[in-house]
Amino acid sequence: MSLPHAVLGLLTLAPSNGYELTRRFDESLSNAWSASHSQIYPELAKLEEAGLVEVVGEGARGSRTYAATAAGREEIRRWVAETEPNRGQRSETMLRWFLGCLLEPDDRRAYFASELAGLERHHAGMLAKRDELEAAGRRRGFRPVLELGLEMQEVMLKWLREQSS
Repeated sequence: MSLPHAVLGLLTLAPSNGYELTRRFDESLSNAWSASHSQIYPELAKLEEAGLVEVVGEGARGSRTYAATAAGREEIRRWVAETEPNRGQRSETMLRWFLGCLLEPDDRRAYFASELAGLERHHAGMLAKRDELEAAGRRRGFRPVLELGLEMQEVMLKWLREQSS
Protein backbone atom coordinates (compact mmCIF):
# COMPACT_ATOMS: atom_id res chain seq x y z
CA MET A 1 0.00 0.00 0.00
CA SER A 2 1.17 3.46 -0.73
CA LEU A 3 1.18 5.63 2.37
CA PRO A 4 1.25 8.83 0.30
CA HIS A 5 -1.84 7.72 -1.58
CA ALA A 6 -3.62 6.68 1.61
CA VAL A 7 -2.97 10.13 3.14
CA LEU A 8 -3.90 11.87 -0.10
CA GLY A 9 -7.08 9.82 -0.41
CA LEU A 10 -8.18 10.64 3.13
CA LEU A 11 -7.51 14.33 2.48
CA THR A 12 -9.53 14.09 -0.73
CA LEU A 13 -12.45 12.82 1.34
CA ALA A 14 -12.14 15.61 3.92
CA PRO A 15 -9.58 18.22 5.01
CA SER A 16 -7.77 17.16 8.18
CA ASN A 17 -4.83 17.88 10.42
CA GLY A 18 -2.27 15.21 11.32
CA TYR A 19 -4.07 14.16 14.48
CA GLU A 20 -7.37 13.77 12.64
CA LEU A 21 -5.65 11.78 9.89
CA THR A 22 -4.24 9.35 12.44
CA ARG A 23 -7.72 8.90 13.93
CA ARG A 24 -9.25 8.46 10.49
CA PHE A 25 -6.65 5.81 9.61
CA ASP A 26 -7.72 3.90 12.72
CA GLU A 27 -11.42 4.31 11.94
CA SER A 28 -11.40 3.55 8.25
CA LEU A 29 -8.25 1.75 7.16
CA SER A 30 -7.27 -0.30 10.21
CA ASN A 31 -7.92 -3.56 8.32
CA ALA A 32 -5.59 -2.59 5.53
CA TRP A 33 -3.07 -0.14 6.91
CA SER A 34 -2.05 1.77 9.98
CA ALA A 35 0.00 4.91 10.23
CA SER A 36 1.39 6.81 13.18
CA HIS A 37 1.87 10.53 13.66
CA SER A 38 5.57 10.05 12.97
CA GLN A 39 4.72 8.63 9.53
CA ILE A 40 1.89 11.02 8.64
CA TYR A 41 3.58 14.37 9.30
CA PRO A 42 6.59 13.79 7.01
CA GLU A 43 4.21 12.50 4.34
CA LEU A 44 2.10 15.65 4.59
CA ALA A 45 5.22 17.76 4.07
CA LYS A 46 6.20 15.73 0.99
CA LEU A 47 2.70 15.94 -0.46
CA GLU A 48 2.61 19.69 0.13
CA GLU A 49 6.01 20.13 -1.51
CA ALA A 50 4.75 18.14 -4.52
CA GLY A 51 1.69 20.40 -4.79
CA LEU A 52 -0.75 17.56 -4.06
CA VAL A 53 -2.05 19.01 -0.78
CA GLU A 54 -2.27 22.51 0.63
CA VAL A 55 -2.80 24.10 4.02
CA VAL A 56 -6.40 25.30 4.24
CA GLY A 57 -6.45 26.31 7.89
CA GLU A 58 -4.38 26.80 11.01
CA GLY A 59 -5.41 26.07 14.56
CA ALA A 60 -4.10 26.11 18.09
CA ARG A 61 -0.44 25.32 18.73
CA GLY A 62 0.49 25.54 15.07
CA SER A 63 -1.93 22.82 13.96
CA ARG A 64 -2.36 22.89 10.19
CA THR A 65 -5.36 21.53 8.30
CA TYR A 66 -4.57 20.09 4.89
CA ALA A 67 -6.76 19.36 1.87
CA ALA A 68 -6.05 17.76 -1.48
CA THR A 69 -5.43 20.15 -4.36
CA ALA A 70 -6.86 19.62 -7.84
CA ALA A 71 -3.55 17.95 -8.75
CA GLY A 72 -3.88 15.73 -5.68
CA ARG A 73 -7.41 14.67 -6.60
CA GLU A 74 -6.22 13.89 -10.13
CA GLU A 75 -3.31 11.85 -8.72
CA ILE A 76 -5.75 9.78 -6.62
CA ARG A 77 -7.95 9.22 -9.67
CA ARG A 78 -4.93 8.17 -11.74
CA TRP A 79 -3.52 5.90 -9.03
CA VAL A 80 -6.82 4.13 -8.35
CA ALA A 81 -8.03 3.84 -11.94
CA GLU A 82 -4.86 3.45 -13.99
CA THR A 83 -2.17 1.83 -11.86
CA GLU A 84 -1.85 -1.91 -11.39
CA PRO A 85 -1.76 -2.60 -7.64
CA ASN A 86 0.88 -4.64 -5.89
CA ARG A 87 -1.18 -7.68 -4.92
CA GLY A 88 1.41 -8.95 -2.45
CA GLN A 89 0.64 -8.35 1.19
CA ARG A 90 2.83 -7.88 4.22
CA SER A 91 1.30 -8.81 7.51
CA GLU A 92 3.21 -9.31 10.73
CA THR A 93 0.15 -11.12 12.09
CA MET A 94 0.14 -13.66 9.27
CA LEU A 95 3.89 -14.17 9.60
CA ARG A 96 3.48 -14.91 13.32
CA TRP A 97 0.59 -17.29 12.59
CA PHE A 98 2.71 -19.05 9.97
CA LEU A 99 5.58 -19.45 12.44
CA GLY A 100 3.24 -20.59 15.22
CA CYS A 101 3.87 -24.15 14.02
CA LEU A 102 7.36 -23.87 15.53
CA LEU A 103 5.96 -23.67 19.06
CA GLU A 104 5.51 -26.71 21.28
CA PRO A 105 1.89 -27.97 21.22
CA ASP A 106 0.84 -26.45 24.57
CA ASP A 107 2.52 -23.13 23.75
CA ARG A 108 1.01 -23.16 20.27
CA ARG A 109 -2.53 -23.71 21.61
CA ALA A 110 -2.05 -20.97 24.22
CA TYR A 111 -0.62 -18.59 21.61
CA PHE A 112 -3.50 -19.12 19.20
CA ALA A 113 -6.05 -18.85 22.03
CA SER A 114 -4.52 -15.47 22.92
CA GLU A 115 -4.61 -14.40 19.28
CA LEU A 116 -8.25 -15.50 19.09
CA ALA A 117 -9.17 -13.41 22.13
CA GLY A 118 -7.41 -10.36 20.69
CA LEU A 119 -9.07 -10.69 17.29
CA GLU A 120 -12.47 -11.19 18.92
CA ARG A 121 -11.99 -7.87 20.78
CA HIS A 122 -10.95 -6.11 17.57
CA HIS A 123 -13.86 -7.65 15.67
CA ALA A 124 -16.30 -6.45 18.35
CA GLY A 125 -14.91 -2.92 17.93
CA MET A 126 -15.41 -3.09 14.19
CA LEU A 127 -18.98 -4.32 14.65
CA ALA A 128 -19.61 -1.37 16.96
CA LYS A 129 -18.17 1.00 14.32
CA ARG A 130 -20.48 -0.52 11.70
CA ASP A 131 -23.47 -0.07 14.03
CA GLU A 132 -22.40 3.53 14.69
CA LEU A 133 -22.24 4.25 10.96
CA GLU A 134 -25.61 2.58 10.42
CA ALA A 135 -27.20 4.64 13.22
CA ALA A 136 -25.78 7.81 11.65
CA GLY A 137 -27.27 6.83 8.27
CA ARG A 138 -23.83 6.45 6.69
CA ARG A 139 -24.03 3.56 4.26
CA ARG A 140 -21.53 4.83 1.72
CA GLY A 141 -17.89 5.85 1.87
CA PHE A 142 -15.66 3.29 3.52
CA ARG A 143 -18.61 1.22 4.83
CA PRO A 144 -18.31 -1.48 2.08
CA VAL A 145 -14.61 -1.89 2.91
CA LEU A 146 -15.50 -2.18 6.60
CA GLU A 147 -17.95 -4.95 5.66
CA LEU A 148 -15.21 -6.70 3.68
CA GLY A 149 -12.90 -6.41 6.68
CA LEU A 150 -15.55 -7.95 8.93
CA GLU A 151 -16.00 -10.87 6.53
CA MET A 152 -12.24 -11.42 6.38
CA GLN A 153 -12.05 -11.35 10.17
CA GLU A 154 -14.80 -13.97 10.40
CA VAL A 155 -12.67 -16.30 8.27
CA MET A 156 -9.65 -15.54 10.46
CA LEU A 157 -11.67 -16.15 13.64
CA LYS A 158 -12.79 -19.54 12.32
CA TRP A 159 -9.18 -20.45 11.48
CA LEU A 160 -7.93 -19.34 14.90
CA ARG A 161 -10.63 -21.36 16.67
CA GLU A 162 -9.38 -24.45 14.80
CA GLN A 163 -5.76 -23.73 15.80
CA SER A 164 -6.46 -23.09 19.47
CA SER A 165 -8.47 -26.28 20.04
